[in-house]
Amino acid sequence: MRILVIGTGYVGLVSGACLAEMGHHVTCLDINQDKINKLNSGVIPIFEPSLEELVKRNTKAHRLVFSTDYSQAVKTSPVCFICVDTPVSETGHANMTYVKNVAASIADHMEDYKVIVNKSTVPVGSSSIVSEIISSRLTERGIQIPFDVISNPEFLKEGNAVNDFMKPDRVIIGTNSPQAANIMRDIYAPFMLSHDRLIIMDPYSAEMTKYAANAMLATRISLMNELAGLCELTGADINKVRVGIGADKRIGYHFLYPGPGFGGSCFPKDIRALCAQGEALEYTMELLAAVEGVNKRQKTVLGKKIHTYFSGQLEGKTIGIFGLSFKPDTDDMREAPSLMLISFLLSSGARVRLFDPVAMDNAKIVLPDTPQITWCEDELEVAEGADALVLVTEWKQFRFLDFPEMLLKGPIRAFFDGRNQYHAQDLNKYGIDYISIGSAPVCVQTSQIAQEDYENVNRS
Repeated sequence: MRILVIGTGYVGLVSGACLAEMGHHVTCLDINQDKINKLNSGVIPIFEPSLEELVKRNTKAHRLVFSTDYSQAVKTSPVCFICVDTPVSETGHANMTYVKNVAASIADHMEDYKVIVNKSTVPVGSSSIVSEIISSRLTERGIQIPFDVISNPEFLKEGNAVNDFMKPDRVIIGTNSPQAANIMRDIYAPFMLSHDRLIIMDPYSAEMTKYAANAMLATRISLMNELAGLCELTGADINKVRVGIGADKRIGYHFLYPGPGFGGSCFPKDIRALCAQGEALEYTMELLAAVEGVNKRQKTVLGKKIHTYFSGQLEGKTIGIFGLSFKPDTDDMREAPSLMLISFLLSSGARVRLFDPVAMDNAKIVLPDTPQITWCEDELEVAEGADALVLVTEWKQFRFLDFPEMLLKGPIRAFFDGRNQYHAQDLNKYGIDYISIGSAPVCVQTSQIAQEDYENVNRS
């Protein structure tokens, strides 16, 4: 089938490449000529495991092409996927400008029946908005052409997006049209060989399903982070609590890891959009507002722990930070917890040494140009002259840090484990104090730091 994917960002590029991999002929369209030129030259604008090989293989096989020509792409494609960004507006609502512009452009160039598939994350009711725009533009052209608008939300995890698309746990199709549903069934048939994962529902329910999924996952994260703070105050250990509750099949082990807060392009934006839509309908989303509040507080926890450890004297201290992106296997810095931590350390007069396997370039764009920041090439360089080390993003290569070698580089006193990847004894045997999330600090050289000082971090 010939498919048009409009938008070559994260969702559009992954979707287009994966659809082409399964034999469809895909045109990825973007109005950014520079981006299209780079894609045609083999330059991939985002980091995502396996994506570059997928794009190059299908481009070479002529199943995947890149273009800025709306007229030709729409005319030759019976199915058009909308995969553009819906950023948060100042009011917290999802900004539908790009989606609306795409809908208008499709209507301006379509000459026969089209299935318009909205894969962007959009507020409930957006399928009707897209339909109204297309109908209005066709009326302005003085023609009547049949079309169907479908909601087909994406469930792609950054760092695992290709695998998520190729082996989906579900594919949600929101439509009231049997004809459109059958076309979508044909498109996704190659992905359903082991068993059918296609779920068909009405468009509004499909749009809500996307938000509901992210809201549920974000809630689990904030709940664990809130419980972690209480564990530190009571003497419980969140790591043991996680195992205990995860054994309950009704709960399970996924998304039960405490940390420095969630970031990225989805969870924060979608939580705000849901709250904003609820407010517009005079329905207060109290739980989700609390989820966001807990997350904002959690992003300050590592900074407070470091501040407490050094008795408020961070001026001139050197802090090494492992991991900058909001999660591993991506270069995405949007709302990354590292940003708030680094900002706090810089404002406190500390120097920071930073390293991330793939997000350094993007981090340099959003962080200030200051001599307080040293950009490092590897883990050992991070440790040079460092008074403390902080694990923020749990890249696999940070699971077995060479602490004996690092101690030769700097007078490391403490390790702040923002992802609870290590055990206290692993650090204490080298004379390094260990401070994690949700359990008491285990200090071997700084016994003067009282437990109640750390408890005050959570109370504040």
